[in-house]
Amino acid sequence: MSFVQLPESVTTCRNLVGGEWLVPRDASLLDIHSPYTGGVIGRVPLTPAEGVAQAVEAARAAAPGWRATSLRERTTLMSRFRHLLESNLDRLSHLAASEAGKTVAEARAGLLKGIEVCDFALSLQNLDTGGGMEVSRGVSCEFRREPLGVVAGITPFNFPGMVPLWMFPIAVTVGNAFILKPSEKVPLTACAMGELMVEAGIPRGVFSVVHGGRETVEALVAHPDVRAVGFVGSSAVARRVYAEGSAQGKRVLALGGAKNHLIVVPDADEALTAQSVVDSFTGCAGQRCMAASVLLAVGDVQHIIEQVRERASRMEVGPGMGAIIDRASLTRLETAIAAAERAGARVLLDGRGKKPAGEKWAGGYWLGPTILDGVRPDMEAAQRELFGPVMSIVRVPTLSAALEVENASPYGNAASIFTTNGAVAQAVVEGARVGMVGVNVGVPVPREPFSFGGTGESKFGHGDITGASSLGFWTDLKKVTRKWTSRTDGSWMS
Repeated sequence: MSFVQLPESVTTCRNLVGGEWLVPRDASLLDIHSPYTGGVIGRVPLTPAEGVAQAVEAARAAAPGWRATSLRERTTLMSRFRHLLESNLDRLSHLAASEAGKTVAEARAGLLKGIEVCDFALSLQNLDTGGGMEVSRGVSCEFRREPLGVVAGITPFNFPGMVPLWMFPIAVTVGNAFILKPSEKVPLTACAMGELMVEAGIPRGVFSVVHGGRETVEALVAHPDVRAVGFVGSSAVARRVYAEGSAQGKRVLALGGAKNHLIVVPDADEALTAQSVVDSFTGCAGQRCMAASVLLAVGDVQHIIEQVRERASRMEVGPGMGAIIDRASLTRLETAIAAAERAGARVLLDGRGKKPAGEKWAGGYWLGPTILDGVRPDMEAAQRELFGPVMSIVRVPTLSAALEVENASPYGNAASIFTTNGAVAQAVVEGARVGMVGVNVGVPVPREPFSFGGTGESKFGHGDITGASSLGFWTDLKKVTRKWTSRTDGSWMS
């Protein structure tokens, strides 16, 4: 089987600091295991606070010159980077799949979504040109967007390419010096993108990569010269990063977890719904904040549930669905399935023990699509983010009851309604307390420039991480009011 090309040798990652690739002093090394095989494909340094300070200092030194560079020139450099991303798309897709457990197609799709964010960043030279007007005779007001200085992005394992690309193309294009701290589980793709940024001609210190775990994150968040922190990860860590950063006066936008609901009503299109539900809860092996976790079955939708089960049963782990990130996550998922059984749920489809054919993949971390039926809203399977290819079916009598279950969740990331009735769809659009809603769409991720972000426990901070809403996070607005001469024919402001 050749659904993914694993790295041929073990790579030791380095930090990109001041334009140089360095192994941080006194840093221990952590093995990187491919979810496909369990084998070691790389090693990553766990950067201590001193190494973080070195990167921040290089970024701080580079920030004034980059700030003074025109938007047009910054855009030209990012355009070169975008071209290099496209030229290396196949290599990056296999690399991201190797370390994150994605299929190559999923890794490629994530990178293409990241390129879409690059396109938005490139559009800023034409769209984000400031504004001005004469507010009174002889008096004008204008605003101009200015970078913050040194900013940082802390990104998760599940999208090694896409989530960093949500952040740094925009943050760098608007004039910031950016420090990327990728998940220590998936550092290889971040290093590869750093190499492309260097090849594109990014000035030394404007883009940095710093590897590490909790100590590295805490040092970045605590450093006084880091003005803003973008974060994507679990809600527990997002809350902590937001609290610690905000307490120090930093700008923080921390995206957390989710418990997304798909509401299915009897008039839904059977084929469209079944395919969308399966794609939603099995895509990326369920390891994404936009994955469907709960199917709210309204009334008699058994015919659709049977189609969902039948389609999911044909999914083949390996070429059709990727692996779980590590052994601990696989054990956690298997434990959650067993706990749901004990609580009274029925396993409609059991993915435990599924593996791809071939001895090479026997050591990987695999779980096939799993469907739990008869789940009650108070069960752990209906409330906690499991982060795997597990779908819990909660049966409810009415659309109002479905919305009650949805809105009782502390998360507020996404929800979808499957129906052929416009009034039913509109009721969910208006009634679901989430940041993103889909109508007959299983993964309602907005396209740029429509920004990405949830509500509730799914987001700590204001604004969104991409699109037009992100500009207010990565920059300040400076307002200028001008008057050159006294006027006798003006208003009170003159």
